[in-house]
Amino acid sequence: MWRVIKSVLAAFFGVQKEQRRREDFEQGRPLAFIVVGVLMGLLFVVGVAAVAIVVAR
Repeated sequence: MWRVIKSVLAAFFGVQKEQRRREDFEQGRPLAFIVVGVLMGLLFVVGVAAVAIVVAR
């Protein structure tokens, strides 16, 4: 699971190596990447919203 999380984080920042991306597509399960990506996206949105609320006070 850490491998999926690290791959999704690298993709979020745009720093994933081409070889690693190929390995993910060839060996990884798409559902795992989708679930982790959606969860991380939600965490990002909630984090930005929380910062905006704190700064607005």
